[in-house]
Amino acid sequence: MPTAPHPQSTDELYQALKENDRRPYGRTRTVTAEELVDAAEQFADPVPLVHALLELQEAYTYGSEPRKSPVVFARLLTLFDEQPDVFDERLRHMLFWRFKWVAHALRQLPEIPLASLRQWLTEMRDRYEKADLGLQPYYGQAYVLAAHVGEDTTLAYELWASRTRTRLSDCEACEICERALYHLAAGDDERALSTWEPVLAGKESCQEEPARSVSHALLPLLRTGRADRARELHLAGYRSCRRNPSMSQEVGRHLEFCALTGNEARGLELLAENRSLFDEVDSPLDLLGFLTGVEVLLQRVEFLGRGELPVAGYAGRTWTVAGLRAEVRGRADDLAARFDARNGTTAHTDRRRARLDRAPLLDALELTLRPRSLDDVAPVALAAAPAARTAAAVPESLPELIARARALDEQGHPDAQACWARLRTLVVTRDYTHPDDPAVGPLVQLRADLLADEAGRAGEKDEFAVAADLYEEAAGLYEDAALPGHAALARASALLASAEIPAQGAADATEAKTAALTAAHASIVRLQEKTPGLVPYQEARLLRLRATALGMRLQTTGSEEHVAPVFAEADLLHAFATRHDVAGQISGALLLRASTYALSGDLPTAVTEIDAVVDRLQAHGPAWHLPRTLGLRGRLHLGLRDAQTAYGDLTEGLRLAADWPADAVDTSRLHGDLAEACMHLGRPDEALRHLTRSAEVDLRRGSRTDAFCSYSNAAQLTLDLGRVEDCIALLDSLLAEPDVAAGELDDRIVAQLRLTRARALHAGEDLKAATAEFVALAAESAGWDDDPGSHAMIAAETAVLLGESGEFGRAREAADQAIAAHARAPRYEQLSNCLRELARLQAQQQGADGLADARAFLADAGRIADEARAAEYEPHDRSLESALAYEHGRVNAYAGEYEDALAALEKALALLGEPGPEEDDRAGEWAECVRLAGAVEGIYLERPDPALTRLDAAVSRLTASGHTEETESLIALAARLRDEE
Repeated sequence: MPTAPHPQSTDELYQALKENDRRPYGRTRTVTAEELVDAAEQFADPVPLVHALLELQEAYTYGSEPRKSPVVFARLLTLFDEQPDVFDERLRHMLFWRFKWVAHALRQLPEIPLASLRQWLTEMRDRYEKADLGLQPYYGQAYVLAAHVGEDTTLAYELWASRTRTRLSDCEACEICERALYHLAAGDDERALSTWEPVLAGKESCQEEPARSVSHALLPLLRTGRADRARELHLAGYRSCRRNPSMSQEVGRHLEFCALTGNEARGLELLAENRSLFDEVDSPLDLLGFLTGVEVLLQRVEFLGRGELPVAGYAGRTWTVAGLRAEVRGRADDLAARFDARNGTTAHTDRRRARLDRAPLLDALELTLRPRSLDDVAPVALAAAPAARTAAAVPESLPELIARARALDEQGHPDAQACWARLRTLVVTRDYTHPDDPAVGPLVQLRADLLADEAGRAGEKDEFAVAADLYEEAAGLYEDAALPGHAALARASALLASAEIPAQGAADATEAKTAALTAAHASIVRLQEKTPGLVPYQEARLLRLRATALGMRLQTTGSEEHVAPVFAEADLLHAFATRHDVAGQISGALLLRASTYALSGDLPTAVTEIDAVVDRLQAHGPAWHLPRTLGLRGRLHLGLRDAQTAYGDLTEGLRLAADWPADAVDTSRLHGDLAEACMHLGRPDEALRHLTRSAEVDLRRGSRTDAFCSYSNAAQLTLDLGRVEDCIALLDSLLAEPDVAAGELDDRIVAQLRLTRARALHAGEDLKAATAEFVALAAESAGWDDDPGSHAMIAAETAVLLGESGEFGRAREAADQAIAAHARAPRYEQLSNCLRELARLQAQQQGADGLADARAFLADAGRIADEARAAEYEPHDRSLESALAYEHGRVNAYAGEYEDALAALEKALALLGEPGPEEDDRAGEWAECVRLAGAVEGIYLERPDPALTRLDAAVSRLTASGHTEETESLIALAARLRDEE
């Protein structure tokens, strides 16, 4: 089926060709190019057909379909021979350039005899000589063929490399790569890397570079001790070639790099992202390179004993690492043999064997901010975070194990978890026999114990409805076992969990939760009063649940009237626990008091209280309460803006947490708070490490929403630090997660991840990819009826990117969307910035032709400024009115309307006013406005005298105010104007 309307005129055809050129290489672009060739044949003029055939050959070449490229070129060559006048200088240049494309295509096909390859090079040489073109490009192709075949390349290299470049020579970047590969093949890593440097540094580039050079340079960089550089280039280089059929060999080399640096899990991640290449790569040579890289990775994973892991492979069946490796090995061996048979050498088999025989170059190189192991990609439920230390050994004897679990549980000891886990495993087995021992109690009691433990873990994950149901079920079983105290505890826990379930359909969520917690407290009090035979630890726990309910109510409302009841319950708990020596509840009561002072806003007293708790815990225990207590004290110091003290407490808390099983302490919270402390202390890189560690802990605990929020913050911080490729790599990894791809994660969190990625792409100067993502996000966010402000922001950013790409029609549409959303949820400053920037871009790119549309953007910005002033909005940056006047000046200057430009700039200067000594930001803005006014007046209006007067006066004022740095551009402009007089 056609992908676009059939062009009815040559103008429509050229427009369709232009639009197709914007598409990424692949089937859609190729099919459209084929249709456009058919359309071009209807016109009598052969020139459109030439353009269409050139577009089709490009689609085949970069879409990895080498069998079709020479056929299209044969038609072009016939047209040239029959109607040479059809080819102007540009088309003639493109035709002769593409002789090299055909030579490249023929090399990729083992069914083409070597004699035919040499015959084509002879044809190329004859054509170049007849056209009086230099032969350096021909000798370049002759060298590449020699290297491909595996012949001695010394002479071929000298014949090419010693010749002067011509207009038809490969670009500098491609030739640099070939020269570097020559030195690499000779075993000279240092010389190869030295040769590559202009490309690796980004000074030379083209369609395939630097991605191609980067992929080849990764291993030499490792061998010469430049691991950090290799890491940096891997991140940037991989992104440039992923999922691209014509760069499948490069993808294979990145997979090999992962395998040889201890990053097997990332390699499998990247393989999954590129699984389409198994079926889309039509070039046998490219496929051989890709499959060999895949096999290096799979071989390494299988060597590590993980051949059973699932892996992405050929479509139509599921694969394990071992199964896919066998399949890939067979296909790649066959391809190498076919090339060697064609070439009459063993070069391809030998090169393939050399890659497969390489030993790892590093045990571990942290490639991304999300280091993963093979366990992380295993097809099992996420494991709990690995214990910082192994819990105490559980008893072998079943009666001893049950008794131990209950004793530890009464204390609140973290090692109870291991005992309950072991018992849960035993009880579900088919041959489980419960001990006939009065001390152990009946099986129904044990089942209730296990349900209560499971409920507690559900509550820790905020699964309150699940927790409430499990506690209720446990309570019923305890009653069946004639244990009213245990039943009361379970039922009280169910009441508290139920109170935390978000109210559905409540008009006021805060009011509903407050009422639920008040009711839960009253019910727990009644439950405690009517339950006979409570032992001290049960009574203490019920008191703790009562106090907790009121503490949560205070946290929900922040109301002063809710403070005293919490203190009263905490004091009851403390008195009872002290009287009966329930150590864990004594510290719990003291912690609750400290937290209540904090919630009521009295942070100094809260710190004093918690200091006493820390002292008590250090002297009397329980020791497992210390990490959490230090964490709370650290947060209090953060509230008091004492980041250094907070850092010490949080670091010590994290260190002590390592003494206990991972689930015993909320290390995710400790890492998150440490990240905040590090940011206050000016240690952003350390903050980044703590953010990612926090996310990893949450992931292992199954708290995926919290994990992705932390990762989102880490990605934003990475972008703020200018580590663009790290940011993109992290987000690519997150967005590839199965639950994200399946739409199971909260859509707003995913949107935030994508938005940060789009901004990172923009910062990394990948304007095309950034614009595509922003356009998609703008379309999706248009449906966010509950959040029009976010849509306004996204649409505004989208408009600016479209403007940067010169697509001002689409930019206008996006800006109008932003304006409409802004009417529902104002975003004055963001929208004003967007409209002014669009005006500047249009005037800058189109000059006088774009002035009317640019002024329309500024008129909209003026209305936004009026709205902001009426709403008494205070901008965070400069005033919207002065910024608008300055932009009027720039826009008119770009369009050649210099009198209007000068008038607007003088208005901006009046609005800004002269900066005072302490106004550094405004001084820079004022100086730039003076500079532009001076340039317009002195250069474009040719009135240097008043311009110099303006500039000299501004320099004097700035100097007198101490803003000497801001005078430099003004002094330079004044000197230029005087030189031109």
